[in-house]
Amino acid sequence: MIAYDTLQSALRAQPLFEAKTWQLSPEAWPLTREQVEQLEQIGGACREFHQALETLYLRSVAGRNLLRNKPLVAPWVAEYLDRGKPAALVQHARDQRLRGFLPTVLRPDLLLTEDGFALTELDSVPGGIGLTAFLNRLYEGSGDAIIGRGDLMVEEFYQSLARLHPGNRNPLIALVVSEEAATYRPEMRWLAGVLQQQGRRVYCLRPEEVFPLGGALFFDVEGTPEKIDVIYRFFELFDLGQIPTAAYFFEAWASGEVVIAPPMRHFQEEKLALALFHHHRLQDFWAESLSRRTLDLLRQLIPMSWVMDPAPLPPGAVLDGPRVAGRALDDWTQLGHASQKERELIVKISGFHETAWGARSVVLGSDCSREDWQAGIERALRLAPTHLHVLQEYRKPRRVHHLVYRQDAGSGAPPVASLEAGRLRLCPYYFEHDGVAKLAGALATFCPPDKKIIHGMQDAALLPCRVV
Repeated sequence: MIAYDTLQSALRAQPLFEAKTWQLSPEAWPLTREQVEQLEQIGGACREFHQALETLYLRSVAGRNLLRNKPLVAPWVAEYLDRGKPAALVQHARDQRLRGFLPTVLRPDLLLTEDGFALTELDSVPGGIGLTAFLNRLYEGSGDAIIGRGDLMVEEFYQSLARLHPGNRNPLIALVVSEEAATYRPEMRWLAGVLQQQGRRVYCLRPEEVFPLGGALFFDVEGTPEKIDVIYRFFELFDLGQIPTAAYFFEAWASGEVVIAPPMRHFQEEKLALALFHHHRLQDFWAESLSRRTLDLLRQLIPMSWVMDPAPLPPGAVLDGPRVAGRALDDWTQLGHASQKERELIVKISGFHETAWGARSVVLGSDCSREDWQAGIERALRLAPTHLHVLQEYRKPRRVHHLVYRQDAGSGAPPVASLEAGRLRLCPYYFEHDGVAKLAGALATFCPPDKKIIHGMQDAALLPCRVV
């Protein structure tokens, strides 16, 4: 167990998030060996899913058949994924030179339910890498078998980027963090600092610190321009319009002067990809494109999800969606009349929008008034011409218990660890390693039991994970 004062002093000396705090715990989150083995399988499944998603998108763009022995053409898939995106970004994402280029880091959001894990999102530009690595270091001192023990997470993060520039044994890597993502800048600075201590040329930069020179990208190191070999972009693609140097990134990449990870491919950042996995017209494609093991695992993990497309239907047709009062829907607005029990559903924006991260667009039907539920549906349909929303089945996290430091209000006594009830979100981090998604760490978010939507918040505890 780690003393409260030890945790406090460590975090005070190295704040990992801008102006954010969370609850502290004396122990890392325990996972069984079977759970860790399942996490390793989930990493491989997520990578395989991204490979198939690329194939689906590019075949849809080209109007090619999706199946080997049966006709199936789906131009609507690319239309969904391209909707609302700038033409230049769409053209870049389709560039043949990016074929096979997947995100270097993958982080699914897993809820621990009565039936096991539920995968609600798959993030390719995840925060928390530096925080999780820092907590791994901190809690490992207590003797626990931490997942990502030592500096495994830091090393795998570095290697996933360094391998993108094989011609240089010590490439210059810039971790470029936008203002939209400034909350995460301290943890990226910490990562860069750790790697610099190891002799690696890794720097955390603002976008405006990067400038073009002779077709390449540079930044000043003590007054001397240094050429950047690899950029790790820590910003979502919707933020490109707010980055004054963004055009230089595209130009330098096109000239072969810089590698950018994750690739600037919008279809890899859309939540509706999980809805496409469940789409009834694409079931044969996924069955052909994924291994049987991955297909079965993803069907078990991914809650039923649907794209909220308000396109008019022909007479007699019904929506691919949930049922209300036992009847199929022919208009999404009919969801507004669902009973509270039928509203165990979440509406959230698919991507490429400022509300697409941090649960800012999420509406949980069973946890809000009928008026708020109807307003969420109406907003989703109103924005559909440029920003599609996803409807997802809500799988309730089960109640679990863990030690958390609490302080009696007004007592003045130091906090003591008490066993608290709560609900858990687990975020494993996988790094690209020679065609394998390697598990190098996991962050547990332990929230009070009354919180239905679990994310980083002031009254949650953020913990690394240990094997028991």
